Amino acid sequence: MISKVAAVAALTLTLLPRLAFAQQVETDRANEAARVLEEILSAPDKGVPEAIIEKAQAVVVIPSTVKGALLIGAQRGKGVMSVKSASGWSAPAFITLTGGSVGLQIGGQATDIVLVVVNERGIENLAQNTFKIGGDASVAAGPVGREATASTDYKLQAEILSYSRSRGLFAGVSLAGSTIRADRNANEKIYGVGYSTKNIVVDRKVEPTAAAEPWLKVLKEKM
Repeated sequence: MISKVAAVAALTLTLLPRLAFAQQVETDRANEAARVLEEILSAPDKGVPEAIIEKAQAVVVIPSTVKGALLIGAQRGKGVMSVKSASGWSAPAFITLTGGSVGLQIGGQATDIVLVVVNERGIENLAQNTFKIGGDASVAAGPVGREATASTDYKLQAEILSYSRSRGLFAGVSLAGSTIRADRNANEKIYGVGYSTKNIVVDRKVEPTAAAEPWLKVLKEKM
């Protein structure tokens, strides 16, 4: 009996550092998403228009998405998503983005991607376990500029507005063909259960953890 207890204790001591490391990786992801969002929303003129910020019902940030290869372009990134309601912003759900494009692309570059959801239909689509951009909802490259008005009314007809920032350049971007999926492994590392995106941001089955504090702070102050 003692040997079994000792074995369990030894196994626990072995697994704890791994668990702590896994949680830190996802915490770093949320912190990086918070940094990216704060920088973009703090831009004095070349940022998301105020009209869109006011209308935002959900936000997805995928920092440092890697895109580019020889001849066949591909992109992959990991990020977080939160939904706004009368009670405030939800705990972040962890998601992944994958996609590809065919064309002459040599080398690669890191791109920050931001999706602003402006209605409930957009939330319903993004909260699915698998959501293909362009195939399941109306997604448009978002207008840029704090005072942008000429294209804002038209763009707001879309459910989701997409932006990218690469090498300091911030602009609307088309993500047609890309797919967003729930990252259940990351959700399990943070929340203890591999919840779906809907469980976290719509059903709100979890409370925000310490890992979400910087992310939620930016959302509360800037949006």
